[in-house]
Amino acid sequence: MRTGGKHRLVVRQDAVFVRRRRIALLAVVGILTVVVLGSTKVFGLVGGEPAEAAPAPKPAPAAKPTPTKAKPTIPAPKPSPAEAQGDPGPSEKTAMVQVLRLTGGLTPKSVVASSTGQVFAQNMMYTHTMVAFRADGARLATIGDSVDLSKFGIEGHPGVSKGSPVEVAFTPDGRYAWVSNYSMYGKGFGPEGLDSCTKGDGTSPSTVYRVDTTTHKIDKVTPVGAVPKYVAVTRDGKRVLVTNWCSMDLSVIDASSGEETARIPLGGDNPRGIAVSPDSRQAYVAVMGSDRVVRVDLDARKVYDYARTGDGPRHIVESPDGKYLYVTNNNDNTVSKLDRESGQILKVVRVGKEPRSMTISPDGAAIYTVNYSSSSVTKLRTSDLAVVDEVRTDQHPIGITYEPTKKAVWVACYGGSILVFDDSRLPVT
Repeated sequence: MRTGGKHRLVVRQDAVFVRRRRIALLAVVGILTVVVLGSTKVFGLVGGEPAEAAPAPKPAPAAKPTPTKAKPTIPAPKPSPAEAQGDPGPSEKTAMVQVLRLTGGLTPKSVVASSTGQVFAQNMMYTHTMVAFRADGARLATIGDSVDLSKFGIEGHPGVSKGSPVEVAFTPDGRYAWVSNYSMYGKGFGPEGLDSCTKGDGTSPSTVYRVDTTTHKIDKVTPVGAVPKYVAVTRDGKRVLVTNWCSMDLSVIDASSGEETARIPLGGDNPRGIAVSPDSRQAYVAVMGSDRVVRVDLDARKVYDYARTGDGPRHIVESPDGKYLYVTNNNDNTVSKLDRESGQILKVVRVGKEPRSMTISPDGAAIYTVNYSSSSVTKLRTSDLAVVDEVRTDQHPIGITYEPTKKAVWVACYGGSILVFDDSRLPVT
């Protein structure tokens, strides 16, 4: 600034410490401003209104449970149109009418129904399967006969072995099925068994399987004799009996443990059919290589002569009340009726050629026999063995059973079919 021609330097009169305070104050104000603005963002206080909360993270989608695949069931076939039938009636008066013919993957050697509406068919030995059916003909399962015997405590046969199902018997409650294997195949087994075998000829022992009828899995395997054929379960469900065709004896198995508890020589060639007394203490065995039926005391393990029914006795069924036995004589083409207590033969009648298996109705009023070479089924009234019905079948019927829940007769034919006959109604006259 110019004054009076002299230059004078003008300096602010604020003290230095004052200026420093002002600068510090401005710095504090700036810092507080930043803090306040930051707080509004943190606490969502913008313009006096709460800010929107940040969206919560989405929960991870729950893992979908792996679906359990139900065991496929092949639906029941549609019944064929049946002939006109009358009202329901007792079995000795009803007429057999074919309603189903089951085929496809079948080579049935036998067919057996449980008390609870399940039917097992055992296919020919080289097929290596069993088939489980519902009473209406629907297929529940095909059961293979391959097993790892070491898993069942049976040593000497490493790897997988195969069986060859022949016959089956259900426990009284239908929970299990015991299946005989004609021969076993795999490491440690000799040549397969043959019907022409002789005792001590080196034919390998075989096994029976226990199949759970709910899972259709083999859950027990029991070694028995050579070429086991028929199998039966005692009425009390405690013992399983097996006739060994080539070792000529009877295996007795504890049904609970699955252990063979006795092997009883039968004193004759080629034993097959078995019936059991109502008290489960006596067994009656058809010795097919003769004309005899023997009685076995299961507790004493002794065998007694019982009856001579005819040449080639093959199958035995017992009346529901335990009073009578009925025997097919394969080589004589006859059926015999016996008083069970005494073994007395009450009547013998001729049927078709080579009568094989039999079954009996639950009311005990009728028996049915398949005639292998005649390709027929003969139905007999049990009171006098009169023929009350006869039907044609496919070639070589070999197995037969009465399915109680439908009152139907199932017939296994060797050619590859199972025929189902309704037998619940009276014929129309």
